[in-house]
Amino acid sequence: MTSSDQPPADDRASADDRDRPDRDGHWAQQAEARLPDSRHREEIERGLAYGLEAADSITDRTLPTFARGEIPHFAGERGTFMKCPYVEDVHEVGDAEVAIFGAPLDAGTTYRPGTRFGPQGIRRATNLFGTYNFEMGVDLREQLNMVDIGDICTIPGNLEKSFDQISKAMSHVVSSGVFPVVLGGDHSIGYPTIRGLAPHMDGNVGIIHFDRHVDTQELDLDERMHTTPWFHATDIKNAPPTNLVQIGIGGWQAPRAGVKVGRARGTTIMTVSDVERVGIEKIAETALELAWQGAKAVYLSFDIDVIDSGFVPGTGWPEPGGLLPREALGLVRLISEGGISGMEVVECSPPYDWAEQTSLISARVILDSLASMIKVGKLGKKASTARTDAWGPYPE
Repeated sequence: MTSSDQPPADDRASADDRDRPDRDGHWAQQAEARLPDSRHREEIERGLAYGLEAADSITDRTLPTFARGEIPHFAGERGTFMKCPYVEDVHEVGDAEVAIFGAPLDAGTTYRPGTRFGPQGIRRATNLFGTYNFEMGVDLREQLNMVDIGDICTIPGNLEKSFDQISKAMSHVVSSGVFPVVLGGDHSIGYPTIRGLAPHMDGNVGIIHFDRHVDTQELDLDERMHTTPWFHATDIKNAPPTNLVQIGIGGWQAPRAGVKVGRARGTTIMTVSDVERVGIEKIAETALELAWQGAKAVYLSFDIDVIDSGFVPGTGWPEPGGLLPREALGLVRLISEGGISGMEVVECSPPYDWAEQTSLISARVILDSLASMIKVGKLGKKASTARTDAWGPYPE
């Protein structure tokens, strides 16, 4: 993709009348026309070459006999996130700009198990989605060199060995110069992901943490569980607790032991009522300001149970009264526009899900974050030089 193929910056406010009722819809319609479609055409050509041309009765000659690529959404599952390219040899991950990988772990749960199936459920839910987002004027297939590198080999029944595996996996991706997106897994993975990322950052790391639960106590049931990641993560020298910002905390499962730790260490908590009172724009602005204070990188950790349990039944510890999906996604977009160096979505538990609701929203958090960074030019710049089936920009 050449620079002239790139869609323009989000100029809807200056290009259109601010009071125009269809301002955003009009902008999005015009933005679509400026998006390239070359990667889509390549995908169709590969599908016809590898999957046979369709039967003579099929009028649409872009369809193959065997399902290949995005269409149809109900067939041709590759097992990857958004059916993006799969990289089996992780030594080759450095060719990508973004790497999706799973941390299938539920040994750290203290109530409902099942999050070991979270990566599988989130990937499967993405079969529903196309690569294009109307409101943001972004097409991941055309603009982002994204790959899926599979799952970390975690060790059921052994948290510490699993943590070591997760830290090593994160370290490998980050040291390769690739943006990491981790599919959890329970929230105990927050500690080893930061432990793997922090040594590769040139300075302090801030953490923006969405959750209904503080997760800052030292131990739970005498172990480092999904209720303890931020105590141990903020013990890391360049991940200070004063750069930990927690959004959505509240309800009836915020253990006092963890609250005491947060108060003593100077972490910042913004509740759902804070979001209602000042709005998502101010919350995002404040979270970014605090997380970035003296830091060189910010990591986003999104626990799906921050969203009201009526919308996300498939989670390890559902909590009523959380954020609405629209609020949560709006916050994620604003924070991602401010710049992050990696992200994780945790506590999606498909065995408790209904109609894939929780998996779908988990996937949307990731997709909206990536699209927001593309929209403001923080992602979408690195071309693949090694793959014939790559997504994203072309080499210069």
